Amino acid sequence: MNFAIDARDLTRRFGSFIAVDSITFDVGAGEVFGFLGANGAGKTTAIKMLVGLLAPSEGVAHVAGFDIRTQRDQIRRNIGYMSQRFSLYADLTVRENIRLYGGIYGLTPAQIAERAATMLDTLGLSANADDLVARLPLGWKQKLAFSVALVHQPKIVFLDEPTGGVDPITRRQFWELIYAAASRGTTVFVTTHYMDEAEYCDRISIMVDGRIAALGTPTELKEKYGADSVDDVFVRLARAPKGEAA
Repeated sequence: MNFAIDARDLTRRFGSFIAVDSITFDVGAGEVFGFLGANGAGKTTAIKMLVGLLAPSEGVAHVAGFDIRTQRDQIRRNIGYMSQRFSLYADLTVRENIRLYGGIYGLTPAQIAERAATMLDTLGLSANADDLVARLPLGWKQKLAFSVALVHQPKIVFLDEPTGGVDPITRRQFWELIYAAASRGTTVFVTTHYMDEAEYCDRISIMVDGRIAALGTPTELKEKYGADSVDDVFVRLARAPKGEAA
């Protein structure tokens, strides 16, 4: 199988504290992979290693075919990233944000113009292209941020709680954009605190105390734990005594 992400015994220590404890998993090309865990479980540290922002203490991983230790620049050119906290410049217009990120990702002016026109039409934002991003409703900001993260057509896009704070209808629309990207072959690696969204993923992992406590399709995990929902599985694992989550 062609893996977009392949991690083996990936570990990160901060002094005596082990934030990520020997995790092993893979993500297939074009897969929508949910990376779940409570606050402090180690998700953010793991993602920082995968995108080349933090060196691992031990273990190996390849992202888009590149080594996270020695080929960080190549990884950054082949991924997109969207954070809940910061993705767009509020004091720039919609069009200016697209141009800025297109330039950062190395697109030519002609490519930027073509992809901007397509993006604005797809999102229904053509009439708002010269509006400041600060004036857009949160849901439109999130959908625009996701589209901007894909402007350079990366192999993998990392989404860090992308639907935080938006209404259920907008969340569903956002997931339609995710499915469309995956159907074009883009691998989607997403974190979320909404367990109903985890049900939309092809596979999910659940981190507890720095380790992956569960990994599989939503159906597989519900069957394994005799649960009615992924939320039930998550709560059971998160509340298990330390060292007994599996």
